[in-house]
Amino acid sequence: MTAFFDYPKGAAFGRVVPKNKIYEHAGASAALKDLFITQVDQIVWRFKLAPETINLAATRSVSEIQIFSVSLRRAELDLDVLRAIDRAIPFPLIFELSWSGKRKVVAAFKRPSEADFTKWVVSEYFESGWVDEAAPRQPLPVSLNLGALYEQMLSALMPEQAGRDEDIQARVARVEAIRAKTREVERIKLRLDREKQFNKRVAINAELRVAKQHLAELQQNRLAEADDRQPAPSE
Repeated sequence: MTAFFDYPKGAAFGRVVPKNKIYEHAGASAALKDLFITQVDQIVWRFKLAPETINLAATRSVSEIQIFSVSLRRAELDLDVLRAIDRAIPFPLIFELSWSGKRKVVAAFKRPSEADFTKWVVSEYFESGWVDEAAPRQPLPVSLNLGALYEQMLSALMPEQAGRDEDIQARVARVEAIRAKTREVERIKLRLDREKQFNKRVAINAELRVAKQHLAELQQNRLAEADDRQPAPSE
């Protein structure tokens, strides 16, 4: 499934979002404001997917889905920019980034906190590759409600090892675990490269083998088994 959808005209919103409004609602620091200034040209609230615009029922966790387009000043965007927008807007968001005649989709899984329904939990970000602006889009997935539609839109951005037979939270947890373990493997490799003492290199190599094995288990949809055998790595 492609992540590029042809949104219904009836859901068009088309409002420019001033950067200062994001700063205000996200509590932006000077460093974050500098990222917006140097990396972002314009933010537009393109579409509002809601019961009244696409005739799908809301769910407890997904009452609306907002589609934001972000035109960039350069090819790279610091994800802190998107996190700030997610903090400022209390709905699930799908971002379409554009730069130099190309576009890509980026989104995090966003859900109300179980401890405080007024607050939101935002996962790591998932993204498509860059495609030409003129590349075709496909219709929105057929869904029973907005919650199911949101899951399908996010699934289009997620790697295959996320496990299609799991619910969205489990799939997100799996991908985040894979990313965390991958980072751990890379950190161990760096330690190994820097270490000169033979006995310490032997110990680090053993640690690396274990980390690689657990990464392979995660990638083979064996998250529960891997978690039982080793605690999550500390950051």
